[in-house]
Amino acid sequence: MQVANRPDHPLEDAACKEATGKTIAQWFAELDAFGALDKGRRESVNHLYSSIPGTDVWWPTTLAVEYERHKGITKKDGLPEGYTICCTKTIAAPVEKTYAAWTDSKGFASFFCASGKQDAKEGGELSCGCGCKGAFSRVRPNKDLRMTWEHPGASAPMTLDVQFQDNKGKTLMNVMTSRIQTRAEADGLRNAWSDALNRLKALVES
Repeated sequence: MQVANRPDHPLEDAACKEATGKTIAQWFAELDAFGALDKGRRESVNHLYSSIPGTDVWWPTTLAVEYERHKGITKKDGLPEGYTICCTKTIAAPVEKTYAAWTDSKGFASFFCASGKQDAKEGGELSCGCGCKGAFSRVRPNKDLRMTWEHPGASAPMTLDVQFQDNKGKTLMNVMTSRIQTRAEADGLRNAWSDALNRLKALVES
């Protein structure tokens, strides 16, 4: 799967001011006054969202995450919590058929990457010619998959969770990646997974 590490919007003062009415530094000052570090990310994002009329969640989320980085807030591994992205897709096929496309070698290569391969078991690995790679830490057939994730240009390994949920005979797919260190990587992954899930939908429903 090809991932382009490119943000949806330039992460710079001019773009921020045009979209939100303030520069990044001014929003950081706003978060200081709000007590963002004590109140946590969710309240900070909600505060920013309510303070920026007519915007989508991209700027509030980005400002809250970058504020934490600016303040040097890290987890036990020394890295910031970073970004989390979710991609969902409803597929008109049973969970068993959708899961089989993920775990079958031919099916996986058809929607992920022509050279994509995986060994979907705990301790197994995933890879493709585009440089994406992962290692499975949890495999629950027809329920979920968990793995580490890396792709070219990524700052650090991430956690990838793939969930298969039954929705009246259809499959509700949810692909969530967490601990993404930059906005460019987060947007690149979201766009890449959206394309991959569209290919998966076409494959399974055909």
